[in-house]
Order: sequence, then structure tokens, then C-alpha cells
Amino acid sequence: MTTTHPIMRKQLRTTAHTQMLDITEAVAEAVRESGAANGIATVFVAHTTAAVTLNENTDPDVVRDMTREIGKIVPWEDGYHHAEGNSAAHLKASLFGASEQLIIENGRLVLGTWQGIYFAEFDGPRQRQFCIKIQADSDQASGGAQ
Repeated sequence: MTTTHPIMRKQLRTTAHTQMLDITEAVAEAVRESGAANGIATVFVAHTTAAVTLNENTDPDVVRDMTREIGKIVPWEDGYHHAEGNSAAHLKASLFGASEQLIIENGRLVLGTWQGIYFAEFDGPRQRQFCIKIQADSDQASGGAQ
């Protein structure tokens, strides 16, 4: 069984057209606030021109490379039909995805040594939001022992 916590909504402001913002600490803070010892954290982006992804958060060149290369794969101008002119942003968001599920163990996110959680902006700058939903193992919801 699981204990479901209320959805936590986090606001952020992007400052560039294409941008990767490290939201790892915001998600880790939500896990701590929930008191969940073990379970799952889902991070969801309810935007069609933004996404969430996991990748290296130690070397900033990785993020620079990601944003540059996704621009090559899906160029901004490519004869798209969408009247708003942001089809590339929709395509990029679909390629990255709107959610990530992360394991919670002993009250902490299970991430690789170099992994971080990124909010990926493809049509900024804008005011944005992402959601975090915590599902804790019932016998661990308050950090109690099994």
C-alpha cells in the first residue's frame, strides 16, 4: 500500500528561449517535507513547450551541449505549419517528455552520482510551473521502521 501526498506545485521563471534549469534541490526538498522514507516521486511538467529530464549536473558543458544539439536535431525554423510559430518547442518537449519518476529510499532521492533533474524550457522566457507528487510506502510515510 502507499500513502499519497498532495501535489506540490513549484513556480519558476525561465530567462532564455532554450534553457535547462536544475530543479534537483526543489524536488529533494519536497521529498524531505513529505516525510516519505521510501516510495516514488513523480515530477510532471504541464506545459506543451517544456519538459523534464535527468542528466549530468556537475559539468555545465553537458547542459550547453544538450541545448545546442537539440537545436540541431529540431531547428526552430523548418517550414512547420503551426500558426503560433513554436512547433519546434512542441517537438522538443515531446522528445524529452513531460514527467520523470524517481525512487525515494531512506528519505532521499535515488540518483546517480552525477545525475540531476532538469526543467527544460523550449519556448521561453516564461513563468512556468512543475508539479511533484509523492507516493510513500504506507509503513514508511512518517519515516517509521518496517
